[in-house]
This record gives sequence, structure tokens and C-alpha cells, in this order.
Amino acid sequence: MPKLKTRKAAQKRYKKTSAGNFLRRHAYKGHLLMHKSNRQKRKLSQRLCVSTSDSQPIKLMLPY
Repeated sequence: MPKLKTRKAAQKRYKKTSAGNFLRRHAYKGHLLMHKSNRQKRKLSQRLCVSTSDSQPIKLMLPY
């Protein structure tokens, strides 16, 4: 059986935790930051867990 390939785009976006969950970053932090408040930018900097319904396709993209 051939080796499974890792999707490099998913590897750059998600990080696997020891419990098997995936961490992701918030959206809307890339540009147009001048009109956003410091509180909003600080909250967008935090990582959060991917929902369970979305984690199944990510497991296929990141086999190792």
C-alpha cells in the first residue's frame, strides 16, 4: 500500500493536539486592522479548537 500524502495547505493551517483535536486560527486578522479595536484584534489572535464535524476531513488531509 502506498504512503499517504499530507496536504501541505492543511499542515500550515492546523495543529494537532495531544487529545487528537485540531487547533485553528481566527479569520479577519490578515488586513484592514486599523479600524478594528485592540480588544477585537487580541481575541482574533487566540487559537481555538476545530468543531467535531469539521475535524473529520482534516484527519484525512493530515494522516501523520
